[in-house]
Amino acid sequence: MIRPFAIALALVAPPALADDHDEAGFGPAGVLSSGNKHDLPPILLSAGMPLAEAPLTLRSGSYYEIEIEADGSQELALTAPEFFRAIWIDEIVIEGLEIRPLGLDSVEFDEAGVMEIGFLAIKPGRYEIQVPGGGESQRLAVTIE
Repeated sequence: MIRPFAIALALVAPPALADDHDEAGFGPAGVLSSGNKHDLPPILLSAGMPLAEAPLTLRSGSYYEIEIEADGSQELALTAPEFFRAIWIDEIVIEGLEIRPLGLDSVEFDEAGVMEIGFLAIKPGRYEIQVPGGGESQRLAVTIE
């Protein structure tokens, strides 16, 4: 005889996910899993030079890391308030120092250096990262799909 409790348990039990476990037996990490992390081409800050070779297309729900490198040719800033509000910034790393901000509007380099930003793309749309007053060549179009 099949007991009603066994039938109810079978109806609510989730299906087994055989391939979503790592070698230690832990379940999937979702957006933080290593398969969801992508490195983007760097942004290069140099007086009068383009920021990147091509626009960026990102996927909502994916984690990205991007390096911003300034050559020190001029004090330069990058502004992107709409873009920074469409992503969740996990961390900003500068010379081994990790910063975990609640939000960001712009960054500025007074001298040569490298900054890495790790973030999760969230809100689909079209955005710009730009050097204020830098003209068309110093704008980077970013699309989150």
